[in-house]
Amino acid sequence: MGNWQNKNGLFDWSDPQLAPTDAALEPSIAGGIVEARIWPVSTAALIGLFAVAAFAIHFLIANRYGYFRDELYYAACGQRLAWGYVDQAPLIALIAWFSRRLLGDSLFSLRFFPALSAAARILLAAWMVREFGGRRFAYLLAATALFFCPIYLTMDGFLSMNSFESLFWMAGVAVAMRIVKGGSPRLWLLFGLIAGLGILNKHSTLIFGLAIFLALWISFGTRYLRNAWIWLGALVSFVIFLPNLLWEIKYHFPTIEILRNVALYKNAPVSWYGFIAEQALLVHPLAAPVCLAGLWFFFSKRSYRFLGWTYLFVLAQLLILRGRIYYLAPIYPMLFAAGAVWIESQIEERNWQWAKQAILIPLSIGGIVAAPLALPILPVEAAASYSNFWDIHKVRVENYDSGPLPQFFADMFGWRNQAAVVASVYRNLPDEDRSRAAILTSNYGEAGAIDYFGPAYGLPRAISPHNNYYLWGPGEFSGEVVIAVGMDTDELGMLFADVEKVATITDPYAIPDENNLPVYLCRKPRVPLSQAWPRLKFFG
Repeated sequence: MGNWQNKNGLFDWSDPQLAPTDAALEPSIAGGIVEARIWPVSTAALIGLFAVAAFAIHFLIANRYGYFRDELYYAACGQRLAWGYVDQAPLIALIAWFSRRLLGDSLFSLRFFPALSAAARILLAAWMVREFGGRRFAYLLAATALFFCPIYLTMDGFLSMNSFESLFWMAGVAVAMRIVKGGSPRLWLLFGLIAGLGILNKHSTLIFGLAIFLALWISFGTRYLRNAWIWLGALVSFVIFLPNLLWEIKYHFPTIEILRNVALYKNAPVSWYGFIAEQALLVHPLAAPVCLAGLWFFFSKRSYRFLGWTYLFVLAQLLILRGRIYYLAPIYPMLFAAGAVWIESQIEERNWQWAKQAILIPLSIGGIVAAPLALPILPVEAAASYSNFWDIHKVRVENYDSGPLPQFFADMFGWRNQAAVVASVYRNLPDEDRSRAAILTSNYGEAGAIDYFGPAYGLPRAISPHNNYYLWGPGEFSGEVVIAVGMDTDELGMLFADVEKVATITDPYAIPDENNLPVYLCRKPRVPLSQAWPRLKFFG
C-alpha cells in the first residue's frame, strides 16, 4: 500500500479511494468493482429509525425490574476509581462514575449509555453494509437482525462492559477494512487507540487483537505486517493498556486467578460442539443463516477474507480457553452486515423479490417471540411462566440454579430489600454498637447493594472478602460488632464467639443463593478483623 492516502474520512459517506494495486482485487457481486454508495435519504431515515428504536426500547423499560447485581458492583468501583479491578478492566467503573454524576442515581442513569450503544451498533453495521456494496434490503435485513438479536437485547439492557465491547471490536474492524481497501496505513494508529480503549473496557479485546493479527498474516502474508504503522498502532494500544497491566503486576495478576477459579467452579460446562451450537440461540435461530452467509461472503472475497479468518481465530481461542458462550457475541455485527449483502445479491441475481418478505417477516416475528426472554418486558410472574414455557433454563453460563427466572432477570431482584433489612438490624443496635458496627457480606452483589442503597438509611460502607472488595479490605473496622449477610455460620464461628441470627432476607424471584438469606449479629471477635481478612479471601 505504501503511503497511499485515503482522502475521505474513515466514516465519510463518499466513495473510498482504492490503492492502484487493489483496484482489481474485489469483484462486486454484479461483476464490477464494489462501490460504496452515498445513503439515499430514505435509507438514512430507515437506519436512523432502527437506531432510535434500539435506544428507546432499552431506555423506556430500564426501570421495569431492578438493579442488576453487577451494576451495583460497578457503581461501587466507580466510587473507588483505579487502573484495575480483580475481575474487570477499569473503564466500566469510570462509565458508572460518569453516568451517576451526569444523570444522577437511578436505573435510567446507569442504563443510558448501554442503550446508546444499541443504537451505535446498528449505525456501525450499516456503515459496513455500505462498504460491502449493499443496498436498501441489505440495510433493512442487517438492522432487523441486529435489532432483534437476543444477546444484544440482553447485554444492552443493563450497565455492563459487554454492552460496549462490540463497539470497540467493530470500530476496529471498520478501520481495518478501510486500510485493506486502500486507506492510509496511518489509520493503524486509530486502530491502536480503539484497541487500547477496548482492552480497558474488557480484556477479551486482546483475543480480538490477536485474531486480527493472525487473520492479516494468513490472508495477505507479511504485506501489512512489514509496515511500520501497524506496529506503531500496536504500541499505542500497549501504552493505553500499560497502567492496567502495571496494576495487574502489582497485585500478582488477580484477573488470571479469578478467571481460573471461575472456569473451574462457576462456569457451566459446555462442549466445543455445544459452544458452537448455542451461538445460534444467542443471535436467534432464524438469524443464524445470515451470519453463515456473512462468513461465506468473507471467504469468497479476497480483500475481506481476513474478516472470516478473524471470526474463526476468535472462536478457536475461546474454545481453547473454555470461554463462556457469549464471549463471541461482539463479533456478530460484521457477519450480519456481510450476510445481509450476500443474501440481497442472491435475491437480485435470481429475481426472487418474494424472498425479501419471506425472510424479514419470520425474522421479525421470531424476534418478537424471543424478546421477552431477553428484555424485562413482561410482568415478573408472566416472565417466569414464559421462560419456563421455552425452557430457557437449559441455556446457562453458570452452574447454579437461577430459580423461576433466567439468571440475568433473577439477578435484578432482592437488592434494595437486602439494604432495607440490614438497615432495620443496624437501627436496632445500641448507639455505642452502631458507631463501630461493620456490615460484612458474602459477595460483591450484597456489598454493592449496601453501598448503593445504604446511604439513604445511614449505613456505613460494606466490607466483603469477595473479589475487589477483598482488596479494599476491612478498613478501620475492628470486628467488635459485625452485621454479617449471607456468610457461612461455620466460618463466622471461627471468627466470633457470639453469633446470633437476627433476620432473614427473602425474595422469591431472586436467585436461590440470595433468597432466604440469613443475617447474623456477631460480637466477641476471636482475632481482629484485619488479621482474619486474608483467611476470608474469595476470588470467583
